[in-house]
This record gives sequence, C-alpha cells and structure tokens, in this order.
Amino acid sequence: MELWEILMIAVGVSMDAFAISVGKGLSLPKIRLHHDCSVALWFGGFQALMPLLGYYLGRSFASLIERFDHWIAFALLALIGGNMIREALRESTEKDGSTGHLSQAADFGFRTMLGLAIATSIDALACGVSFALIGCNIWLCILVIGLTTAAFSIAGLHLGHKVGTRFQRNSTLIGGAILILIGLKILVEHLFF
Repeated sequence: MELWEILMIAVGVSMDAFAISVGKGLSLPKIRLHHDCSVALWFGGFQALMPLLGYYLGRSFASLIERFDHWIAFALLALIGGNMIREALRESTEKDGSTGHLSQAADFGFRTMLGLAIATSIDALACGVSFALIGCNIWLCILVIGLTTAAFSIAGLHLGHKVGTRFQRNSTLIGGAILILIGLKILVEHLFF
C-alpha cells in the first residue's frame, strides 16, 4: 500500500474524531492547551492503537481467508464508510439540529473521553484487519493514522470554536466516501491486476 493511500485512509477514519472535536470546540468559551492535548492524545492514540489490535486479529486468521481477503477488506471499508455517511445524513435530519456528539461536548473527563475515543476508533480496528489481509506495513499505518487523527482533532476543536457545526456533517460524509473508495480500489486491484 502506498503512503498516499494510507494517508487517505487516515483522513477517512479521523473524520469521526474531527466531528466530535468540532462539537467540543463549540462548547468552549476559550480553548486551552490541555484541550488540544486531550483531543490529540485520546483520539490520535486510540486511532493508532485500534488498527494495531485489528492487524493482529486479522493476522491470526489471515491464512484461513486469503482467497477472500480483498472482498473482506472491501466489505469492511465499505461498511464503515457507509455507516459514517448514514450517520451524517441521519444527524442532518434531526429536528433540533443537535448531534449525539454534542451532548457531552463540554466534558473532557476521563470517562467521557475514553468512551468517545473508543467509539470513534472502531472503524480503525476494522481497517487494521484489512491491513493484515493486504499485507501493509502496520507501523507506518498506525503512525500516519495516529498523527493525522491528532492533527484533525486539534483542527476540529479550533474550527468548532470559530465556525460552528456547519462543516461537521460534510466532514463525516467525505470521510465515509474516502473509505468506500479505498475499499473499492483494493477490490479492483485484486480482481483485475
């Protein structure tokens, strides 16, 4: 897998963390350094940890599914991307305009951040399984995903503070579309090249 492909996946899986960070930025009268560190470490850290876990899970049963690995990678990425798009569209139809992400926006406590970090990194776990199936350099993948998510989380916090929720839905839609396209590319490469 090329570096640009890893970066595109990293951008795709970081969109949930970005959207939540936008929501958190809305709730803060002033952003302090500990807010930046909190979203970067929680979201970036879990986005790096989960693909590593998924990678080792995927490697443990990769020999059993080698003939179908490209279909599984495609299905996982398409499912994750489709779910992100569905969530973004569902949130846009809520009457009061609020999202589930904003209900705990002002809380940077351990329990809240742990729950949000796990929830936003489940898709990265599935990507890790895909990485094992297609034989990626997992260390490069988790470094790129972790750093990209940390950067997007900090950017989202500041964007939410300055602009509001206007871009939250679009970022999740774009992230979902990126994951689906990467999954489709993997499938096409294995089937035709």
